[in-house]
Order: sequence, then structure tokens, then C-alpha cells
Amino acid sequence: MTTSEPLSPVSRTALSVARVRAYESSRPDPLFVDPYAAAFVAAAGLDLAPTGADSSFAKALLAHGILRTRFYDDRLRAAGADQVVLLAAGLDTRAYRLDWPDGTRVFELDLGPVLAFKEQVLAGLGAAPNAERTTLPADLLDPRWPERLVAAGFDPARRSAWLAEGLLVYLTAEEAAALLTAVAGLAAPGSRLLLEQGRDLSRTPDDPALAHLTGLWRGGLGPGTGEWLDGHGWTTEVTTLVRLGEAYGRPFQNPSATTAFIEAERRAAPGGAARP
Repeated sequence: MTTSEPLSPVSRTALSVARVRAYESSRPDPLFVDPYAAAFVAAAGLDLAPTGADSSFAKALLAHGILRTRFYDDRLRAAGADQVVLLAAGLDTRAYRLDWPDGTRVFELDLGPVLAFKEQVLAGLGAAPNAERTTLPADLLDPRWPERLVAAGFDPARRSAWLAEGLLVYLTAEEAAALLTAVAGLAAPGSRLLLEQGRDLSRTPDDPALAHLTGLWRGGLGPGTGEWLDGHGWTTEVTTLVRLGEAYGRPFQNPSATTAFIEAERRAAPGGAARP
């Protein structure tokens, strides 16, 4: 690890995501190409092969990560917002690898050591972002992060697009609700929020090779994530993993999978303001 501060166990899960993106980028027919993912894994001194890739559960998580990345790429670009906020951004490089309209500003929030590690690797590669990029070291469990985001230049009066990729499962229900409530307070009507439908942790297979991930899961708002958002000022659309696999020409091998992705649009109250 090249950063002076060690990454926390949850922060290190970003390296698992980078492995998935490096794996997909190396395929002859990739759904996306992340030219930086392999460099993150190498800088951390890890093997490029996704962990536990031989188990059925690991294969499902691998497919989930690949399809999720492409889906969020597509939906963020289609959101029509010039403010994009990546919550717990980890080793996300969308500010660099996606084509953004002129004037787009990408805000990346995560813990300081994660952002420092990412900056070291990207600087060593001479990478340049395709949008105005603002990194903000922040603990999303600290209620002061919204005011710090505004101080960094985010405008709550304008439409925005928010991404909480692979985040809520690492939070308790109370923490997830507090985070989404804070997002709602910053999201103008018409803003978009992308995240996963919560998992039922009681159905998580016991796979020792993946315990470094699943052992950290807290469940977030669980399978009721969409319903919670619908009741708190958002209108949601749910896309299942199976449907997504079909749409991208990557049929998912387990048709009974319940994993799904949510795109939520912030509603306006009758008076024109966003609903609480």
C-alpha cells in the first residue's frame, strides 16, 4: 500500500471492486473499460484475480459488480445533471473514464486515506479528469458532511445526480436512513439517485473466501429500500439483475437472484419545493 495511512476494512473493499473492473476491462468484449483499475490493485500489492472466483456466490458477485458498473455509467450520463456526487467514491474513476458534457462537476466523497491512495496512483499515471473534479475527505456518518459539500461548491438549488454504489449494505438501517435523509435535503426536484436494492442478509451464503466482504455487511434498509425512498419524496424505478443481464447481453446464470438496482427521481411538492 503506497498511502501512509492504512485503509480500514470497509475502505479496502474498494480494492475488490477495482479487481472486478480490471477483470472486465481485460475481456475481449468488455461492457466497460476502466484503464486505471489494474493499477490500483497492483499498487496495493494484490493479485488481479477476483477473490474466490471459483464459487457460485463469488461468480454471482462478480457478475453483479460488472453489470452494476455499466448500468450506473449509463444512468449517470443520462441523468442530465451537471453536478454529480459519488458517495463513498472509493476507487471510482468515472470522472476520468467517462465523457462528460462541458461544465460537469464531479464531487467525490470518501475517507481521507482512500482518496490519498487514489490520488497517488492516478498522479503516477498522469491521469487527467474529463470533468471538473472535487475530492472531499468526509465520513458519511458525520452529520456535517452536507454543509461541507455545499462549502466545496455544490449548489442544492440545482439538479444533481447521486451515486451510492455498493454503500448501503455496509450501514445499519438507521445509518442508511440518516444518509439518504441528508441526500434528500440537498437534492433539488428532478435530481437522480442511483443505488442498490438492499439485501436480505439471512440469505447470504456462507463463503469463507468472501468473509472479508460479507462479514462487514450490515444490511442497510434491506429489500425495502425502494419503498423507503417512495415514502420519502422520491419516485423509484427498479431494474433486476436478471433483466439487466439480458439487456447487456450477459444473461445471469441464476434466474432466481433477487438483486436489483434503483434509480430514484426527487419529487417536487405541490408548492414547487422538494418533498421532505
